[in-house]
Amino acid sequence: MTKRLTVLGSTGSIGENTLDIVARAEPGTYKIVALTACRSAQKLAEQAIKFDAEFVALADESQGHILKSALSGTNIEIGLGCEALVDAAALEADFTMAAIMGAAGLEPTLAAVRQGRHVGLANKECLVCAGDHFMSEVKRHGATLLPVDSEHNAIFQVLEEETKGVRRLILTASGGPFRTLSRDALKTVTCQDALAHPIWNMGAKISIDSASLMNKGLELIEASYLFDRPSAEIDVIVHPQSIIHSMVEYIDGSVLAQMGSPDMRTPIAYAMGWPARIAAPVERLDFAKISELTFFEPDLETFPALRLAREALEAGGKAPNTLNAANEVAVEAFLSEKIGFLDISQMVERTLSHLSRDSDFSRPAASIDEILASDAQARRTAHEQIVNLL
Repeated sequence: MTKRLTVLGSTGSIGENTLDIVARAEPGTYKIVALTACRSAQKLAEQAIKFDAEFVALADESQGHILKSALSGTNIEIGLGCEALVDAAALEADFTMAAIMGAAGLEPTLAAVRQGRHVGLANKECLVCAGDHFMSEVKRHGATLLPVDSEHNAIFQVLEEETKGVRRLILTASGGPFRTLSRDALKTVTCQDALAHPIWNMGAKISIDSASLMNKGLELIEASYLFDRPSAEIDVIVHPQSIIHSMVEYIDGSVLAQMGSPDMRTPIAYAMGWPARIAAPVERLDFAKISELTFFEPDLETFPALRLAREALEAGGKAPNTLNAANEVAVEAFLSEKIGFLDISQMVERTLSHLSRDSDFSRPAASIDEILASDAQARRTAHEQIVNLL
């Protein structure tokens, strides 16, 4: 049977890799229901025509004329603005790839969850910003959440085989491009330095998060909600080769790991095909050519973002949402060359410290409106901290 597929964030790295798998599949395997993008109007139009999408949504209305011109003469329906992304996610689909970056992906992904179908979660911020609310909606609507981040997908695969007697989850981290640098050396690194990830090909924001280890911090929070485990039962280890994507340790001392080439098409294919496995065009591991697999403890003094994320998870309430919002603002400022690399974590910590004085900071948000209000407040505070720094 043809699987109806929606890709939220189709012009980004995850979205493009998802469509690459669709393009290589046998004709009739997939039917594209909807594609969405933030501002890449021309690329979105090209994808829509190539894959004969029924609906496209572009968040940036100022680029709408480009999209309309490129799709003139087709039967593809067009939606503009952030609400159109939610509309796209609400269309009936068998599988939705939720790959909109950052907190902007929360409402569209929730709309997909409310269909009660399979959702490939490539947006960790949904759980960081609204973990309790998001997971309750998954349960309420009977949706199947399939993690796409390679680390969580690895743990999901392991737990599919054995769920009993789990002692801890072990997330692996490549360490990013700066893992061997001292804190003093990090004072002078540039955006281009931070974007040059040695293993993974990712978008700008995730590349910066990987360089600071904030990405692993966000994944730590995501893992806690996905697998219902407290912070104390989730560890992070640096594994530069990115061959082992994560591990599960059991009470008898056994450790089960999922391995594979560092290619996001493997976890994407796993999510798209679940509960079956489908072919993915990835390089196969040649164990005779793997010279070594190495592991290191993360340096929390040089890379405090991971520490901040764990503290936010353990604090609960609005702390994880605040952490994410402040980090998004700080990363944007770094990419705009307004602040230095080390200032990113500093701005996040200052924002958390400032807002933690509020009497209701430790109370979880009770609704999506409250979650969005908390996000907006954290962004305002983070902007103020950056202005004070300049």
